[in-house]
Amino acid sequence: MDLAIPAAADFEVTLIMVVEINKQYLPASAGNRYRLGTWVAMASILMLFTALSSAYIVRAASSSDWQPLAMPRILLLSSVLLLISSGTLESARRKLRNGASNAYKSWLLLTVVLGVGFLVSQLIAWRQLAKQGVYIASNPHSSFFYLFTATHGVHLLGGLTALSYLSLRSRAPLEDKSAMAKAQAKADAVTLYWHFMDFLWLYLFVLLFYVR
Repeated sequence: MDLAIPAAADFEVTLIMVVEINKQYLPASAGNRYRLGTWVAMASILMLFTALSSAYIVRAASSSDWQPLAMPRILLLSSVLLLISSGTLESARRKLRNGASNAYKSWLLLTVVLGVGFLVSQLIAWRQLAKQGVYIASNPHSSFFYLFTATHGVHLLGGLTALSYLSLRSRAPLEDKSAMAKAQAKADAVTLYWHFMDFLWLYLFVLLFYVR
């Protein structure tokens, strides 16, 4: 855990720098507020997972009771679903920018479905492990697996909530340029967060099953 302290401190400094730079050089527009809020959220999440990763690496290196966990194959499917969802959300964002509102709605809805599919596949992985008698307290590796996937899942659920909000709001007509700009700023911020959650999952996947 000692390794996590300087790492978390470094990210805290980075977070403060991001906030100050945005205050100094960016005008107080809606788009910049959404962007700043997203960067603050991502920096906080990054600090959390940096600390957890440090604890994982130290525990794995010094543990005599570490039993490597066999990867549930459904996690490969969940990874593919999340990767595709990043592509569909990026398509939705670009369609909105080009004024193709119907295509935007379709791509956005598909992203929500893929996000739900990812969370369902994660729950299936938990269920498969439970049937094998592998629980959170079985051994250190299983404890970290449940901890990492649950923590990531909760934060992804936050992103899914934001996507659902965008999907609902997309039904309302955009009457002027101001409303259009605000909708685009929200879509940009949510897309940035979703891509971050995607890359974070890929990192956790490699950490959990390919780093010892």
